[in-house]
Amino acid sequence: MNFKQLGLSDDLVNILNNSGISIPTPIQEQSIPIINQGKDIIAEAATGTGKTLAFLIPLFETINPKSDEVQALILTPTRELALQITNEANKLKEVKDINILATYGGKDIGSQLKKLNNNIHLIIATPGRLLDHLERKSINLSKLKTFILDEADQMLFMGFKNEVEAIIKQMPKKKQMLCFSATMDSAVKKLAYRYMNDPAIVSIKKEEVTLNAIKQDVVETTDRNKRDALCKVLDEDNPFMAIIFCRTKRRVDELEVILHTRKYNCVKLHSDIPQNKRERIMKSFRNADIQYLIATDVAARGLDISGITHIYNYDIPENVESYIHRIGRTGRAGEKGYTCMFVDPKNMRDLDEIEQTIGFKINRRIVEI
Repeated sequence: MNFKQLGLSDDLVNILNNSGISIPTPIQEQSIPIINQGKDIIAEAATGTGKTLAFLIPLFETINPKSDEVQALILTPTRELALQITNEANKLKEVKDINILATYGGKDIGSQLKKLNNNIHLIIATPGRLLDHLERKSINLSKLKTFILDEADQMLFMGFKNEVEAIIKQMPKKKQMLCFSATMDSAVKKLAYRYMNDPAIVSIKKEEVTLNAIKQDVVETTDRNKRDALCKVLDEDNPFMAIIFCRTKRRVDELEVILHTRKYNCVKLHSDIPQNKRERIMKSFRNADIQYLIATDVAARGLDISGITHIYNYDIPENVESYIHRIGRTGRAGEKGYTCMFVDPKNMRDLDEIEQTIGFKINRRIVEI
C-alpha cells in the first residue's frame, strides 16, 4: 500500500516522497480513508507511529485556502507538541498555501493577535492560550469543520478536561472530530463519545514491535552510587544522541549540574524552563548539537526525534506504561535502540512489575565503579 493508493493528490504524494515518506504507517493507512470520508474517529497509537501525518494529510486535502474562515483546529497538551505539529504542517504547505497559526503559552500574544488579522485556516493550540483568544474574541470557531484532539489521554492526565469542554462549546455541533491518543482508557472514551457522532475505532498496538527492536539492560546500584554508575555507562556507550529520564524537575536540575561539572554535552528540559529557551533546546537537540537531553516525562511526551540511539532511565518510571513510552523514543523506523535503567533496592517491586508486564527478566549490566 502506498499513498497514491490511499487516494491522495499527486502533489501531496510528491511532497511526502521528497521528504522520504513513501509508504504509510499502519495508523495512516487505517485512519486516512476514514477521515477522508468525513467520519469521526477515535485512534489509539503510540508516539512515533506517524499519527501526526495521519490527521494532517487529510486536512491538507480538504482545507480551502480561498476561504477566510478557521476551518480546522488541532488541540494538543504541550507547547513542544504544538511546535512539532506546526513544523510538520509547514512542510506540507508546498501543496496548499494555507495560513497556520500556532498559539501556545509563553509566546507573545501580541504577535499572535497581529497574525490573526490575516485569514487563518488552521490553528494548532494548547488549551489555555486558545481559551484566552476565545475570551478576547480574537478567534472565532463558529465555522470550524474539523477538530482534532491530539494526545487525549495526556490532555486529561494534565487536568485539561474543563478547558477542552469549554473550547468544544464554541464550535458548531456539526463538525468532524478526530481523537488521537496513546492509550484508550475509559476517561478518553467518555470524553470522545460525548461529543462524537458514531466514531470509527482504530487501534494500532505498537509496544510489542517497539520492544523487539530495543536492547534493554538494568544496572542494580544504590542511590548514592547512581551518579557514578550512570557516568561510567555513558563513557562506555558514548551514544550519538540520548535522553536521560528523571522523575522530577528537581532531579533533572541536580543531574544536569553534576553532568555539566563532569563535562558532558547535556541540557535539561522541563516545564519550568521558559518557552523560547525550550524551543532553542529542542532545535539544538534535533540538530544533534547536544548529546544528552535530561528530561521529565511530561517534557519529553510526544517528542519524535530521529537519531535517538539510547534511553537512560536514571530514575525508574512510575508505571509500566511510562517505561514503555520512555524507551519507545528509540528503536524507531526499523533502527535498533538501547535502553538502560538504574535501580536501587527500593525500586525492586517496580522492576518486578515491569518485567512481568513485558514478559521477561531484563538483562543485568555489571558496572565497575
